[in-house]
Amino acid sequence: MTDEYDKLTQHIGRKITASDVATAAPMRGMIVTFDRDEHEPAPGQAIPPGWHTMYFLPMFRPAELAADGLAISTGVIPKMPFPRRMFAGTRMRFLKPIHVGEALTRETILSNITIKRGNTGTLAFVTVTHRISTPAGLAVEEENDSVFREEVPQGAKSGIPKHESAPADTPWRQTHHANEVSLFRFSALTFNGHRIHYDRPYATEVEGYPGLVVHGPYSSTLLLNFARDHNPGRAMTSFQMRARAPLFDTAPVTLVGRPEPDGTTSSLWSLTPEGTIAMSSTATFA
Repeated sequence: MTDEYDKLTQHIGRKITASDVATAAPMRGMIVTFDRDEHEPAPGQAIPPGWHTMYFLPMFRPAELAADGLAISTGVIPKMPFPRRMFAGTRMRFLKPIHVGEALTRETILSNITIKRGNTGTLAFVTVTHRISTPAGLAVEEENDSVFREEVPQGAKSGIPKHESAPADTPWRQTHHANEVSLFRFSALTFNGHRIHYDRPYATEVEGYPGLVVHGPYSSTLLLNFARDHNPGRAMTSFQMRARAPLFDTAPVTLVGRPEPDGTTSSLWSLTPEGTIAMSSTATFA
């Protein structure tokens, strides 16, 4: 594994650039998918923080996809020795607003690759950094963490991380049911072909999950929207999220949160049906 790891780390620092346009249609898709009571931003208006993930979609031809529906090599990430990929976390800084109609450029860099051994086997942690700019300059800086895992033997259940207790002092609370329709819609909006999110036989029989897996970015978007709803009229300056345990379409997702004493930070969590932490996050506001 040492030689394999050395070959992987040689790709650290790999960089690509891309261009896109901040169109309005994905904003409309997000509003209806998440059943939001807000207006679609008009040309020249700012998109909601975090919704930039609807741009720069991963466009790969069928021959470039693995059996799970994901690309074999995704941009700056080389082909990994472990076939299963999961979203592990994100850190976003919002420096300038992105307005509908603006031309966008994105620089993507492979920042790090680390191999670790955990309760679920050998894991590869990969960090990718995105920097999105508008004509006004750098608008969003984002770091995304992914984890690559070993294949689950046929008929076995997928390993689930240990659950952590949720905090008790959370005055904000909301319930959301991520069903197979909303998960399919989000997969379509983000051009995410990962079959664990919409192909139930694949998710349960091949990868050993108890149901369809809620996308990490789907849960992250829920938490971003939840933070905005409890801080109306304030500009979000940063958001970070860490995934602790997967969520499935077999039960509603509970969101809880609270304002912190500093007056600028909100702490938010998504919970498993057992009431333990699935994702922990913080959002800061100006």
